[in-house]
Amino acid sequence: MSMKCAITVCQVPQAAAGPFVLHGDLSECLAQACEFGFHGVELFLPGGRSMDSDRLAGLLAEHGLELAALGTGAGWVVHQLTLTSADESTRAAAREFVRGMIDLAAPFGAPVIIGSMQGRHAAPMDRPAAMGLLADALSDLAGYAVGRNVQLLMEPLNRYESNLINTLTEAGALLDALAAPNVRILADLFHMNIEEAEISAALRGAARHLGHIHLADSNRRAAGFGHLDYQPIAEVLRSVRYEGYLSGEVLPLPDGSAAACQTLETFHRHFAPKAM
Repeated sequence: MSMKCAITVCQVPQAAAGPFVLHGDLSECLAQACEFGFHGVELFLPGGRSMDSDRLAGLLAEHGLELAALGTGAGWVVHQLTLTSADESTRAAAREFVRGMIDLAAPFGAPVIIGSMQGRHAAPMDRPAAMGLLADALSDLAGYAVGRNVQLLMEPLNRYESNLINTLTEAGALLDALAAPNVRILADLFHMNIEEAEISAALRGAARHLGHIHLADSNRRAAGFGHLDYQPIAEVLRSVRYEGYLSGEVLPLPDGSAAACQTLETFHRHFAPKAM
């Protein structure tokens, strides 16, 4: 096995300005992803029950693509749900939203991302209380997911998006405490550029937990459109035998096609298997 490259496909109108490359009709987006040469797609959907799994399976098969991951951020963007809300009914609705994504992911063996739905702490709730709620939610959802052969991906976010889990070290400590083997870390290079002292060292330190990577640049544009150096990152990932996806969760600038092409160019230059 080797590292593979995916591109983000957004089906949530409210997230049109977010870091997603392909938008619009799903069939057309998957055709584009196939034409560009991606191995898979990371889908951002309104909800798990908004998509018929048989239709999705047919479209993926038609275009020779894998489902690399499912994002849950629409739970926050559309419904303002988080797993650490001070309101118990909101927390319950957030868990149900994630369960819907787990159900959709199950036939594909795809992981489900917990990013913005982790929420943040604010008065009167302090960080330890919010972290307790997050750990409880992840433990519950991991138990639900394990019976469906689904991994959860915990994504550390930068300080401007969350004040709970900002670094891979913090995420690793949470996962160690959970002891749930189907919860892994999603390492987003954009967030890491803000929060980590040294990206390569952080990846090496979290190697045993790595499950997915967002391939992005320092400015959240496609890899190669900012100032990150990908060679040492690639060297670390090879040395720790990372064999998962690198997914382009980036702004579609200057447009989606250019962002997709640049993502693939950087992937093939630094991360794809080297010809013998």
